[in-house]
Amino acid sequence: MHVLLVEDDVILSDGIARALTSQGMAVDILNNGNDVEIALQRNSVSMMILDIGLPGIDGFEVVRRLRRRGNQIPVLLLTARDALQDRVHGLELGADDYLVKPFATPELIARVKALIRRSSPNPLELHIGGLSLDTFSKRARVNGSNLELSVREWAVLEYLMHQSSRVVSKQQIIDAILPWGEELTLNAVEVYVSRIRLKITDANIAIRTIRGFGYMLELKAA
Repeated sequence: MHVLLVEDDVILSDGIARALTSQGMAVDILNNGNDVEIALQRNSVSMMILDIGLPGIDGFEVVRRLRRRGNQIPVLLLTARDALQDRVHGLELGADDYLVKPFATPELIARVKALIRRSSPNPLELHIGGLSLDTFSKRARVNGSNLELSVREWAVLEYLMHQSSRVVSKQQIIDAILPWGEELTLNAVEVYVSRIRLKITDANIAIRTIRGFGYMLELKAA
């Protein structure tokens, strides 16, 4: 799950990003509305958290332009304005939900997950062989037993499961799981894949190394 956060309050945006990252989400942060279109062109984003009171193009105008272009990405508005007409205006422009500042972090996380769940074309639970991933509760199981994964291991495994039976490169994995501004080496991807392999040995699936190309997750041959 990849979230674009557009908020000019540095302290607030940092807190939101940390909260969402702790839930296994990747978060890109912008501090103005002018760069939203470029950001959406560069990355596949699951939803956007958008402050109304932004410098330059405000949140209302960002939503208006998105919907005019036919972009239906879920948008959660953040506003310090508690006037009813502001909330109604945002929803009429095409926003999907809103939160009035200050808000409780658990409520923000719940609303984000709900918006992604309603709009996601991907199944909420992934099953291959004896391995299952619940992508919202962040629970992994092998043959019914809980599987402990680090945040990065989870992200790599979830991506491989979404791309099962397809060959994906190490760089594709990096691009899919990392927010802007963070770095991950190709060697680090190898380490995560090696750890995952050890943890799923009883699941009747394999992560094959396709030399010169990357990895492919598939059922083991009978």
